[in-house]
Amino acid sequence: MPICKDRVVIITGAGGGLGRAYALALAAEGAKVLVNDINREAAAGVVAQIRDQGGEAIADSHDITDYAQAGEIVRLALERFGALHVLVNNAGICRDRMFASLGEADWDAVMAVHLKGHFCIASHAVKHWRELAKAGQALSARLINTSSGAGLQGSIGQSNYAAAKGGIAALTLVQAAELERYGITANALAPAARTGMTEQVFAETMKKPEAGFDYFAPENVAPLVTWLASEASQQVNGRLFEVEGGKLSIADGWRRGPEFDKGARFEPAELGGVIERLLAEARPAQKVYGS
Repeated sequence: MPICKDRVVIITGAGGGLGRAYALALAAEGAKVLVNDINREAAAGVVAQIRDQGGEAIADSHDITDYAQAGEIVRLALERFGALHVLVNNAGICRDRMFASLGEADWDAVMAVHLKGHFCIASHAVKHWRELAKAGQALSARLINTSSGAGLQGSIGQSNYAAAKGGIAALTLVQAAELERYGITANALAPAARTGMTEQVFAETMKKPEAGFDYFAPENVAPLVTWLASEASQQVNGRLFEVEGGKLSIADGWRRGPEFDKGARFEPAELGGVIERLLAEARPAQKVYGS
């Protein structure tokens, strides 16, 4: 039996790239999909493809950065499909600049789509799920967020994007800890794939090969999203998966490293020696992308 049969899924930014791949894969596994994209025509095209293949889907173009409009997306899924089980926060944009050249508008735009967009629609979904849980209904609900390698270790020329994606990673940890009691899990992805965003920066690296395995195809990420959306993933919570080609790994997040306890207040002059010792013991962080 399809692993997501009759699961109702909202996917943001699903008019192309990764979101489109997720929508098609989830529908193929029996999910009923709300395809959200600010480009209504692109969303409708994905819906048409799903329906042509015998699946159920509807298109939506509400703005995820507006709290009220985000609520309309959740309302539409409930109205048309009668339930909501999964939210895949996928929508994103890039406004790449070196930090010294980065303007306020480019900072705000990236924060709005990535970080605020994750908050707005998840807030409405979680409020709905919490009410069901309080009414005694057993839930198997899913938040699937999208971080990035840039959010985990930084990326030259992407301070706004990296900050937003790092925020999403931290948001996922908090959601996972707070919402588990209601039957809601929260996990995140850091996918490496060919999309409208990445093709602008990594066009040569990510171009489709003439033959053989298409390493950066967005379809390579879709199986993980589909599995996480299923009831089979109930015991997986608060994890961040890195996906690239045929590789899958779980990110090892920030944790306390080497420690020195003086047992009293430090003097400023003595800290140099202490920090030198700690740095010598610490495991070096991964390099910032592009450095």
